[in-house]
Amino acid sequence: MTLTAFARRAGSRTDVRPAAPVPPAAPVPRDTRRPRIREADGLAVASFVLGLTGLLVMNIVLGPVAITMALIALARSTARRGRALLGLALGIADLVVLAVLVTANGTVSWSLGG
Repeated sequence: MTLTAFARRAGSRTDVRPAAPVPPAAPVPRDTRRPRIREADGLAVASFVLGLTGLLVMNIVLGPVAITMALIALARSTARRGRALLGLALGIADLVVLAVLVTANGTVSWSLGG
């Protein structure tokens, strides 16, 4: 039995009205703040670790990097504000230690042994 025969038998019309157009789906709001905070948290932790490591080795490099990362993390409103501030303080301490050692030894290179 074909569709037209079935439609005649049922007594219905064969023309079918098109369905109403479906409106496009509303864009899903993206929470762009969470990945940025997570990235800022990582910067805060990294600045703390680099500042702490910089007290022992390569303070001429790790001090400014720790300071920069801490300032970026604070500018991005990190949830780990205390850790970012510690990273900033340790980065500054790295440069102070470097300045003290340079004035004491007269050179940028230094060693723990006498």
